[in-house]
Amino acid sequence: MGSLCSFLFFLVWFVGHAAARPFYPLPSKVANGLRQPLQTSRPYNIAHRGSNGEIPEETDFAYRRAIEEGTDFIESDILSSKDGILICFHDVTLDGTTDIAEYKEFANRKRTYEVQGVNITGFFTVDFTLKELKSLRVRQRYPFRDQQYNGKFQIITFEEFIAIALDAPRVVGIYPEIKNPVFINEHVKWSHGKRFEDKFVETLKKYGYKGSYMSEDWLKQPVFIQSFAPTSLIYASNLTNSPKIFLIDDITIPTQDTNQSYWDITSDEYFGFIKQYVVGIGPWKDTIVPVAHNNLLEPTDLVARAHAHNLQVHPYTYRNENMFLHFNFHQDPHQEYAYWIQNIGVDGLFTDFPGSLHIFQESTSKNGGDNDTTMSLLHKIALMVSPFEKSADTC
Repeated sequence: MGSLCSFLFFLVWFVGHAAARPFYPLPSKVANGLRQPLQTSRPYNIAHRGSNGEIPEETDFAYRRAIEEGTDFIESDILSSKDGILICFHDVTLDGTTDIAEYKEFANRKRTYEVQGVNITGFFTVDFTLKELKSLRVRQRYPFRDQQYNGKFQIITFEEFIAIALDAPRVVGIYPEIKNPVFINEHVKWSHGKRFEDKFVETLKKYGYKGSYMSEDWLKQPVFIQSFAPTSLIYASNLTNSPKIFLIDDITIPTQDTNQSYWDITSDEYFGFIKQYVVGIGPWKDTIVPVAHNNLLEPTDLVARAHAHNLQVHPYTYRNENMFLHFNFHQDPHQEYAYWIQNIGVDGLFTDFPGSLHIFQESTSKNGGDNDTTMSLLHKIALMVSPFEKSADTC
């Protein structure tokens, strides 16, 4: 046992010194200059609402799991509470992914509001204070996914989300969405005439997010600001030079703030206009490659035209379950990733399973350098050392 411990100690010491960095330091102990930088040599792995294929979406655990699994960016939808605190939550109503129905004291809070031209009835985030929202517990959206974590996690704030990224042991970007800004600005009022977009950008600046795409500041703390609302992105452009992504919905859904059609906002003329404010687009993937009877049709020229305007393309959403995988991919999510990265040429992918995408990209990467090899070896050594940590006093 003594010789084994001595060998492991020497191996850890050697590799740690060879890498010129501490051996698996705690996140709170890592200086920014020592953290492994964001990879920029291949399409971005964007953890859609965290690793929500495994863990209930938009929760602390879902984001931390995504970081463990190798994501480049953690993505979040930002809404507001009644008292103006920005939160991470996808739906404007709480019904679908919380246990709100179990709280009798909130039964009289159900409302009907118009959201993007449609009347919706439910319990809306804008009718609850942050303290009340924190009393709820989040649950898995889809019944066919793991239900064991239901009721274990709270709704988190935008600031708590940012802290998760900043506390990561390597540089991890954030990808927050200005969600339903027309609705939020209608129902939540901030002092001094400030808007949802003002509070959103103020929060980013408070934590040091700044700089144009690929600038020194941006590489230290990467961020993409996203929205389906073009006027919000233009407004935010007057507040920050952080890169922005214009999200594009299904072809049947007009923009929520300008009532433009899909065909309007994907025209070359509009791309020429919007590129003054954004660095890319985030379209629903079926608008890039149409689908009929769960089979792919011929790809459109959307990606080629976006690239011609120097716009990145980050489609959504990639999911591993068979019901979401088109027949062309033979129940294999890696085949889907290969098609979109190698054939279509996208620049980033929103996925519910960031671990799956990371494994695919690691296995197919042609750019793995010495640092990748070193970190892989460090990880393997850490796994070897772990079983012996409790008996270290015998060495």
